[in-house]
Amino acid sequence: MTAHPVWTGFITLLRREVNRYIRRPQNTFIPPIITNVLYFSVFGVILGERIDAVAGVPYILFILPGLVVLGAIGNAFENASFSVFHGRWNRYIEEPLTSPLPYHVLVAAYVGSSAGRGVLVAILIAIIGAVFTPVGVANVAILAAFAVVITLLFAAFGVLGGLWADDFDDLTVMTQFILRPLVFFGGVFYSIRELPPLLYQVSLLNPMIYMVNGVRYGFLGISEIDPYVSLVVLTMLTMAVIGLDVLLVRRGYGLTA
Repeated sequence: MTAHPVWTGFITLLRREVNRYIRRPQNTFIPPIITNVLYFSVFGVILGERIDAVAGVPYILFILPGLVVLGAIGNAFENASFSVFHGRWNRYIEEPLTSPLPYHVLVAAYVGSSAGRGVLVAILIAIIGAVFTPVGVANVAILAAFAVVITLLFAAFGVLGGLWADDFDDLTVMTQFILRPLVFFGGVFYSIRELPPLLYQVSLLNPMIYMVNGVRYGFLGISEIDPYVSLVVLTMLTMAVIGLDVLLVRRGYGLTA
């Protein structure tokens, strides 16, 4: 039985994007491994011995879900933004654009491949964490759902970034001055319950709070935010951002000289 041409085109583009990072592990997987070994060594082992348990769990276990989120969304965003921008820069993005594939299929391939990289990095970080401390999974379904939703969301944001950026410096600015500050103020290394009332309320405006706590609930069974409400809201946001990606690609935003 012959596969539908749209399905074949989607798989082909998806495979191309996945192979691009699978074949370069020194750029894709080695950096987050080294970075997180340092995080767990310094924050988890050295400082963790001097910090009391947070929310009833050892500090190194408390920070593990946040580090997983940091690696997952960072790699999903970076892959999508670089892939789209690099395709624009070298003008090979015109090939899939001129193919008969629908725009939503093109976006799905870029978002799906980038989310896959985010999930793979998240798994690697969890394995690294297991080397430093016993790691369990309290709720597999919630953990898997958050892993999929947050990587899809930031892959979709990455497509937006790749369309908007005028040069490679713009990609760096988005990662270093927008993404990472949101993560580090998103409850990765501290409990938001320990913040003064005003800062606590301000923190609730940070979407990272909901992602970190959702993944923390999946690993540890504890959360300072209702994980089910967070999952619904993040799912709706993901659908909205992907819809915006499709709209912009259809209109040719950032794709024409």
